[in-house]
Amino acid sequence: MVAPPHLVPALCLVLLARFPSSVSARGDVLELGDADFDYLATEHETMLVKFYAPWCGHCKKLAPDFNKAATRLKGHVQLAKVDCTAHSETCGRFGVSGYPTLKIFRYGRDSGPYDGPRTAEGIYQYMKKQAGPDSVHLKTKEHLEDFVNNYDASVVGVFSGEDSSRLSEFLKAAGLLRDQFRFAHVTDPRLAEDYNTNIDSEYVLLFRPPRLANAFEDSVVVFRDYLTIGSLRRFIRDHLYGLCPHMTLENRDRLRVRDLLTAYYDLDYHHNPRGSNYWRNRVMKVVSKYAGRGLTFSVANKKDFLSELEEDFGLSDGGELPVVTIQTRLGNKFTMREEFTRDGQSLERFLEDYFADRLKRYVKSEPVPERNSGAVKVVVAETFDEVVNDPEKDVLIQFYSPTCPHCKKLEPVYRELADKLKSDHNVVIAKMNARDNDIPLNYDVQGFPTIYLAPVGRKDEPIRYEGSRELRDFLQFLKREGSRGLVSGKSKNEL
Repeated sequence: MVAPPHLVPALCLVLLARFPSSVSARGDVLELGDADFDYLATEHETMLVKFYAPWCGHCKKLAPDFNKAATRLKGHVQLAKVDCTAHSETCGRFGVSGYPTLKIFRYGRDSGPYDGPRTAEGIYQYMKKQAGPDSVHLKTKEHLEDFVNNYDASVVGVFSGEDSSRLSEFLKAAGLLRDQFRFAHVTDPRLAEDYNTNIDSEYVLLFRPPRLANAFEDSVVVFRDYLTIGSLRRFIRDHLYGLCPHMTLENRDRLRVRDLLTAYYDLDYHHNPRGSNYWRNRVMKVVSKYAGRGLTFSVANKKDFLSELEEDFGLSDGGELPVVTIQTRLGNKFTMREEFTRDGQSLERFLEDYFADRLKRYVKSEPVPERNSGAVKVVVAETFDEVVNDPEKDVLIQFYSPTCPHCKKLEPVYRELADKLKSDHNVVIAKMNARDNDIPLNYDVQGFPTIYLAPVGRKDEPIRYEGSRELRDFLQFLKREGSRGLVSGKSKNEL
C-alpha cells in the first residue's frame, strides 16, 4: 500500500523521530547519538568513532580527511561520529574530555584510543590493520605466501599446535602491536618449511616488505629466543627496517630517534617500483660499507618532504637525482652539496667527511644584522652561541614570530626592560625570529612569544619564563633566577 502524497512529510518526520541519528548519516561516516549508539555500534566488528564538537577548529580540520578515509575503508571498517554537544551522555560514558577524541570499538566495546595519523592516508592504513583478528590463522602454504606478499612487513608465528603456550603469548603481543604491524600464525610447522628447515621447533618469522628485497640483506629474519611480548617487540623494532628502509610521513618519527641519513628522490613503489629501487640499490651499495658505525640510512619520496627540505635544509627539488641529508638525534643537520653520482662516489665522499667530522653543520638562519646597537639585541641562528651562550652573561631570550599579535603587544614592555638594564653589563635582553631561524633543541618553543633565561653556568639548562608580561615581573624573575644581582640605570638590585 502506497501512502497518499499528503501523508509523506508526516511519515518522514515519524521515521526521523524513531531513528534520530542513524538516518542522518552523511556519505560514508555514520552519525551516532545517545539513542542509537549501543545497538548500532554492536553491529560492526571494528569501528572508529570521532567524538567532536561543531565549534571545534581541530574537528573541522580533521573532517575532510576523516570522510575520505571512511570512503576508502567502506566495507572493511566503519567510521562514525558523535556530536558531543548534542549527545553528552554517550561522550561522558566514554570519558571524552577534549575534541576531537578518536576511539576504536569492537562490536560496540571500547577497545582503546586511536593513536594513529590524522591524514586520510594515515587513517586508512592504520585502520586497515585494525580490521579482522589480531593474528590471521593461516592454514595452507598458499595462504602464507599471499599474506607475506604485501606492501608492508609481516610477522608470522610458527607453532606446533593451537594449544601451544608460545602461541598464546604471540596472540597477546599481536593484540597490543596490531596497529603497527601485520600478524599471522600457523599451527602446522610444515607450512613454513620453505623459510626454515627445522620443522620441529617453534619460532617467529619477520618478512620485510617484498618491494624492498635486495642483494645486501636477508628478506626474512628468524626469531628463536624465548617469546614474550617484550622480546618480540624488541626483535621487530631491531630488524623490521633493515639496512635502508623506506621513510614515510607515518614512520619518520620512529626512524629519526637515531642519527639518520636519507636520500630523497622520485620514489613511488605503487607506480614505479623498479625505478624506486634503482636509486635505493645505489644508496645501499655505498651505505652497506658503513653499517654499524652509529648512522642509520633510509630513502624517501622527495615530494612528501619537499617543504621540510626547503625550510629545514635549504634544498630545492634538485631534479631527478637524489638529494641527501643527515639529521642527528641531537638536531644537527648536514646536506650533501655535491651532485649525486650514479657510481656512488659522491655519497661515499660525503660519508667519509661526516665520519671524519669535516662537514659544516647546516643552520637555517637569517643574515647576521650589520648593526645591532639597540637595547634589545637581535639574535639569529648563526649568532645564537655567541650571544645567548656567552659564558659571562645572563641572557633573556625571547622567541617570537613577526606575525604574532602577542609578540607585538609585548614589544614596548620588552624594550623598556632592556632600556632599564642597559647599564648592567652582566645581563643581555635579546630576541630571535623563531620562524626563520633554527631553534636549539634544549629550547621548547611551541607558541609565541616564548621566553627563556640562559644564566651563567647553566647554559645547557635554560629556565622558561612563566610569569606575566609586566616589567616588574620580568625584573623579579631576573633577580631571582640570574647568577648576579641586577644593576639598573639608577641603583643596584632595584626592582
